[in-house]
Amino acid sequence: MNRKPWEELVITDDFLFGKVMTDPIICKGTLERILGVKIESIEYPERQKVIDVDYDAKGVRLDVYVQDGKGTVYNIEMQALSTDNLPKRSRYYQGMIDLNLLEKGAHYSELNQSYVIFVCNFDLFKCGRHLYTFENICLQDKEICLKDETTKIFLNAKGTMNDVSDELKAFLNYVSTGEVSDDKFVNAVDQAVKSARENKEWRREYMTQYMRELEIKMKARADGKVISIISQIRKKIVKGLSCEVIADMLETDVEMVEKIVELIKENPSLDDEMIYAQFEDRE
Repeated sequence: MNRKPWEELVITDDFLFGKVMTDPIICKGTLERILGVKIESIEYPERQKVIDVDYDAKGVRLDVYVQDGKGTVYNIEMQALSTDNLPKRSRYYQGMIDLNLLEKGAHYSELNQSYVIFVCNFDLFKCGRHLYTFENICLQDKEICLKDETTKIFLNAKGTMNDVSDELKAFLNYVSTGEVSDDKFVNAVDQAVKSARENKEWRREYMTQYMRELEIKMKARADGKVISIISQIRKKIVKGLSCEVIADMLETDVEMVEKIVELIKENPSLDDEMIYAQFEDRE
């Protein structure tokens, strides 16, 4: 599992991007350039907000989740690598944000205006634009807007059209190349990136996150290996082989084989994954 060294992180690395955006001045300035409007204030910037609506639902981890003085919610995501699932991911994020707001007791009519924004270091739609903005409109009459107050924005740091302000171009060029210009805001962002890399607490958090992800990955591999063993044991039970012989053939522990054989015989209707769950509970 390769992980970029902390010293080499740049604005397109979502961990560092999230940290930089915890500076309300940087976050506010970024939103103002993207949306082309003045924002009075940013409230409670949160790096990688986690929304878990239900215990068995797929949660979502947001890079940047902020609210302005008018209650408008902004989710900003950095996306360095191209992937075809971004449109549906934006749909899912939007839905999770709404559910999170409703969990706090809001009525449908009180749902905040919200923006889901992806800052991409590639052209998702391959049209050369720097900015792609989506709102819900009527297909039969494009003059009719649904007015559900949801907006999805995809930025392309490698855009070629003259379709956005010079200020936004300067920011996107920094995202794309890492090169600073005479733009004061871009210089401030670059300084924030450098300062973030000098933050020892954030460095420890980055490494801790890496170790946690590595442990999860190793656990998943171990789980898969045991499930594979269960599948092989099941086949060998049918042949009437003893636990000792099976353990020798699979080069694994006899005691483990005995426990799995017992579980399979006690629960003939359970599949390999469910047997594994039972096995884990007994460990």
